[in-house]
Amino acid sequence: MGMPSASPTGDPASSSSNALARTLSWPHLIAMGVGAIVGTGILTLIGIGADKAGPAVLVSFLIAGFVCMCGALCYAEMASTITASGSAYTYSLVVLGRMVAWMVGWSLILEYSLVISAVSVSWSGYAAPLLNELFGMPMAIMAGPHAGGIANVPALIIILLIAGLLLLGTGKSAAFNMLLVAVKLSALALFVWFALPHFDMANLSPFSPYGFSRSMGDDGIERGIMAAAAIIFSAFYGFDAIATAGEEAKNPKRDLAIGIVGSMLACAAIYTIIALAALGSTHFSIFANSPEPLALILRKLDQPFAAHFLAVTAVLTLPTVILAFLYGQSRVFFVMARDGMLPRGLAKVSKRGAPVRITIFTVTVVGIIALFVPLEEIVAMANAGTLVAFTSVAVCMLILRVRQPDLPRGFRTPLAWIIGPVAIAGCLYLMFSLPQQTLLWFLIWNLVGIAIYFAYSRRNSARHSIS
Repeated sequence: MGMPSASPTGDPASSSSNALARTLSWPHLIAMGVGAIVGTGILTLIGIGADKAGPAVLVSFLIAGFVCMCGALCYAEMASTITASGSAYTYSLVVLGRMVAWMVGWSLILEYSLVISAVSVSWSGYAAPLLNELFGMPMAIMAGPHAGGIANVPALIIILLIAGLLLLGTGKSAAFNMLLVAVKLSALALFVWFALPHFDMANLSPFSPYGFSRSMGDDGIERGIMAAAAIIFSAFYGFDAIATAGEEAKNPKRDLAIGIVGSMLACAAIYTIIALAALGSTHFSIFANSPEPLALILRKLDQPFAAHFLAVTAVLTLPTVILAFLYGQSRVFFVMARDGMLPRGLAKVSKRGAPVRITIFTVTVVGIIALFVPLEEIVAMANAGTLVAFTSVAVCMLILRVRQPDLPRGFRTPLAWIIGPVAIAGCLYLMFSLPQQTLLWFLIWNLVGIAIYFAYSRRNSARHSIS
């Protein structure tokens, strides 16, 4: 039985009509990773996590971050070994075969689509009051039916604007992304500056009011350290979008590993400092489940200017998350179309080297979700798709270590036979810590994916063999 085709150490053979332009260096990739990781996770999910775990959400952050770091190390090795675009989909295609690759790609489509939609809805929540005040935009067209509105038009608008930026070319969008990331980090530094002097150990007591494992409370809400970790896991991922840039990195064997590991280390430090400042300065019950917990904390500390600055910064910089995931989504779609898993006509690029057709198709899908679907119903599903992809990458790394131990690798995961299994076990534990309703919907999503594979993708995908 033939293995998928692309050479594991180089780009897939392709004509100039579907070759991507190499415009990204490692600073662009680190900025892309930080832009994707530092977003709704710390700006909003810290409130949701505090509601589920209390001050022990610090432990939830550590668990989720540790699993993500193990996954990031596996990603870094695979990205520096198989330098074609497509992230976990391409690695699975080369190592595990077409059907597994399709299911992983199907999970990535779910992850990226829902993250883009979720962040655009979150952005709209910050932007709607400003749009209403400054331009008189009616609230009815700035919220979906679940919130008493008609459709979330601002969420669609921000997706369209970011897509237009991407279509100008990856180099220009990456430079703009670096600027927005710098603004975002300055606002978070301001939060720490004002919050940390108010640190009080009494705010951390009781430290773990809801226990460790997921359990159903009297109010019907699933709580516990692991229940929080399974949700705020999305606060850390985003580095995987870097792995989709294999064909656009100037020096992929070096730059991808630096971008992935560098962005994870930077964000782990940022999250630890901000979470300590938030939980130490204000009791978790005050900002639990707030849509803007950090701004709320600053207002409670009598810092209205800093709170306003943070809120405005969120409006200006959350698009960096949309940019990174829209980029990743369009590249996964692009590679799957180029392989025949999706219609090949979508795998065309413009003269600037941008995949125009697939970007337009992606915007259509995520725009519809953002217009009508509520934020709380999509975050957990995005995590499910991500956990499948992370598990697959760790499995691929271990299999290649056995199958081709001498294969040139730009980066080698340290303690691979410890890191790899820990990443797999951690992802599976987090998966089963997700809400039961989420797992049911994820099962349905995968059944639909299997049906599409046998009806279309299996017959039309390219048949290659690894050299």
